[in-house]
Amino acid sequence: MENLDIVIQIKNWSNEAIKNLEKKLMVPLSPEEIKKYSEEYSKMKEINTLANKYLELEDEIQLWKEEMPENFEIEVEKLEKEKENVMQELISIVIPENEYSGKNVYLEIRAGTGGEEAALFAADLLRMYLRYVEKKGFKAEIIDENKTDLGGYKEVIVRIKGKNVGNYLKYESGVHRVQRVPTTESGGRVHTSTATVAVLPEVSSVDIEINPSEIRIDTYRASGAGGQYVNKTESAVRITHIPTGIVVTCQTERSQLQNKEQAMNVLRARLFKLKLEEQARKISANRKSQIGTGERSEKIRTYNFPQNRVTDHRINYTSYNLQAVLDGELDEFITRLMRIDMLEQLENIIKGGVKNEHKNS
Repeated sequence: MENLDIVIQIKNWSNEAIKNLEKKLMVPLSPEEIKKYSEEYSKMKEINTLANKYLELEDEIQLWKEEMPENFEIEVEKLEKEKENVMQELISIVIPENEYSGKNVYLEIRAGTGGEEAALFAADLLRMYLRYVEKKGFKAEIIDENKTDLGGYKEVIVRIKGKNVGNYLKYESGVHRVQRVPTTESGGRVHTSTATVAVLPEVSSVDIEINPSEIRIDTYRASGAGGQYVNKTESAVRITHIPTGIVVTCQTERSQLQNKEQAMNVLRARLFKLKLEEQARKISANRKSQIGTGERSEKIRTYNFPQNRVTDHRINYTSYNLQAVLDGELDEFITRLMRIDMLEQLENIIKGGVKNEHKNS
């Protein structure tokens, strides 16, 4: 199904839902019902507005193509980009509430196989995501990092804040593979290295309760930039979750208390993700699509430097603009991943929603 067909379905579905919600809001309701239907109404109005905007942009594009004035290709390209952004936002709102909804995320990048080259690739991925975050208007903050002498990263954790940020970035979880000639390779041979990416929703102590008796907290002197203050005080924190063996460190803040708080937040996120993965394994047999499951063992994408290409193996899509991707132009992948992953859910939502509305009307 093409994007246009999906949007037309969404428009018709939201129109129907708005009419039924308006009817419900006209009769006496309890405060809880008023709140519930009002929130549903606001969401449907937003969905409807975006669907109409998409269709208006589509009409405008067709008009430019029919008239073909001077430099019409430039205008069409701008409108197509705007239309793609609207589609992405529309999907992110229509999809069901999930573990990422309304939450910030932690992005964890770790060097995999390949030694120093893997660490340098991890640094490339970090730069790529920071550029992407900047382009989307999100905010990023490095929570912890373990650098190598050549400027690579053995591990780096970034906290990212923004509206629906998790619904965009969750597809990046998995194994990323790079094929290129390392700077340390004198023979000019192409090597294959990997880095793993995990995207964890930020959760509160209400979502995940940690028993104090099940953790061990160690403090030590931070390394790296920061001057004498950082080097002479035990401000860095390492927290070990004894039942799972998960270890979290944080040394980017000057205060030990702040580092402890950041580390606890990351630990909660990892435990929450572990809990979700266990649940997913139980129901995976009933799930058709595995896109977006975030399994770290999945090889999801290959960055091939000699051929200037990036291939996403989940959707069999290849871009021949490697540098643009490394500069944060990830929308061509993420939009496709969102579309494929959510299409089945979207159709079920629309069918189920229309069915329920007819049943209740």
